[in-house]
Amino acid sequence: MGPATGAALLPRGLRAKVLGWTLAILIAVALPAAGAFIWLVDGTVMKLGTLFAEKQILFDRYRGLDSLMREVSLAETVARSPAILEWAQDEADPAKSQRGLAELEHYRLSFKDRSYFIVLDGSGNYYFNDKDNGYEHDRRRYTLARDNPRDGWYYKTVGLGSGCHLNVDNDDNLKVTKVWINCIIRRGERVLGIIGTGVDLTQFIREVVDIPQTGVQSMFVDRNGAVQAHRDPKLVDFHSLTKDLKAKTTVFTLLDRERDRSALATMMEQVAAGGVLVRSRFMQIEGRQALVGVGYLDRIGWFNITIMDLDEIIDRRLFVPIAVLLAAMLLAAAALMTLLFKRSVLDRLARVEGAVQRVRSGRFDDVATDRGDDEIGRLARAFGEMARTVGDNTDRLEQMVRERTHTLDRLAHLDPLTGIFNRRGFERAFETEQNRARRSARQAGLLLVDIDNFKPVNDGHGHHAGDTVIVEIVARLTGVLRNYDICARWGGDEFIVLLGDAGPASLSSVAAKIITAVRAEPVILADGLSLPVTVSIGACLVAERATLAEAAGHADMALYAAKQGGRDTFVIDDTARHGQPSTTR
Repeated sequence: MGPATGAALLPRGLRAKVLGWTLAILIAVALPAAGAFIWLVDGTVMKLGTLFAEKQILFDRYRGLDSLMREVSLAETVARSPAILEWAQDEADPAKSQRGLAELEHYRLSFKDRSYFIVLDGSGNYYFNDKDNGYEHDRRRYTLARDNPRDGWYYKTVGLGSGCHLNVDNDDNLKVTKVWINCIIRRGERVLGIIGTGVDLTQFIREVVDIPQTGVQSMFVDRNGAVQAHRDPKLVDFHSLTKDLKAKTTVFTLLDRERDRSALATMMEQVAAGGVLVRSRFMQIEGRQALVGVGYLDRIGWFNITIMDLDEIIDRRLFVPIAVLLAAMLLAAAALMTLLFKRSVLDRLARVEGAVQRVRSGRFDDVATDRGDDEIGRLARAFGEMARTVGDNTDRLEQMVRERTHTLDRLAHLDPLTGIFNRRGFERAFETEQNRARRSARQAGLLLVDIDNFKPVNDGHGHHAGDTVIVEIVARLTGVLRNYDICARWGGDEFIVLLGDAGPASLSSVAAKIITAVRAEPVILADGLSLPVTVSIGACLVAERATLAEAAGHADMALYAAKQGGRDTFVIDDTARHGQPSTTR
């Protein structure tokens, strides 16, 4: 049957209602409304976000410069001071040293942090004083050494030749963490040392970076992307001047994708070149799209990077009128469709759905019928017939499953020859008994029973005779055991017995009874031949936490001793009590 023939069989009314009304109304209303809404929202968010990003970057750029440039300019002035230059060239001269320190004390009061430091290249001496003038009589704090990794900042800064350079560092000797401004002292081509001051990192972050702005995260990084200032102190890359690049905490690690990292590096190069003030782009951070903007603070060699979550910055309530309009249109369409479908489709489908729920709960005969001549009527009647058929088949299948499950359980856990547990069934029973024994603080006993000289029986009389002996031994074994003891076939001619609530005395008693029961009468074979049969038994008490393998190992050692002792006897292994293999008979 082709598509045209199938369509012709659909009743005119139902086909028109379902296909015509549903497709026409939904396509005519939903698609244009959804498209208009998405276009308006995305376009507006992108435009507003980009404009905001540019303004925010410029704001952060000048805010950062204002906070640091005064300190940088003042440090440059001190570095050019004649008194400082003379002292740096002749540190041993007391008069020059006194004038140089006096000059530093004069400028110390002008620094925002009211502190300074100076390193004189000739001696490597480090001088420092803080805002409390706490080092007035001990301003020479220590001497730098090239082989000290913590002094690497000085030698790397000197290697830059000139200018002022910033570094976020924790000074282990001074016990302070600051944004250090390091200005090189030089006369001509000769480097005489480094002078500078520090800006308290916490205060700098509070004034410049940690301004509360919803959805905006600002930070400052150096040319390598190492984070120099961030509201989260764990992201600040301390000692970045002396670190290897691979060990630095950089802004690039915040980005999820490699292509975004490459794009950010390109943006930093572009703003550093001076052609543009701001670059921005959408990037993925922690699985979300964020607008990342970059600016450059040329005087101090830092980049200000701002990450903006536009979903938090731009209030989506601006688009509520459009959303309300679209919702009203969709609700109107849904109301119209509901009104048209209610009598001819929805009510009848609800009755069919109720029938499905009753069938799901197992009531296969309680299925209402629909007398309509269209698809729903035919479906309801077909479903009723199917439900009754399924009910009959389900009853038959459940009975077959129960029978099959019982058969499989017997095959899986019982020995087909003797009807007692096989090895798998015994393992499960052993685990259950051990759990019970642990709860009741009682101990179980294990007996490993082996038929003596069984191979000659099979060789001389055939396997049927061997099967007869095995079946008879099992009958005599189970006749001795209590109803809650467990007996299983462990191997070809080997049996295993688990005694509940056993002790040394009961273990010996049961083993002796088994020996006597087996020895008492010969086994009568099918041809009338009488065959005397004996067994050897190895036994042990099962420790509270012992596994079946461990317990069977002890019993097997005892069985070996019984075989060595002449067979037709039992041996009880008491390794657990005495710590060495010993037996009792």
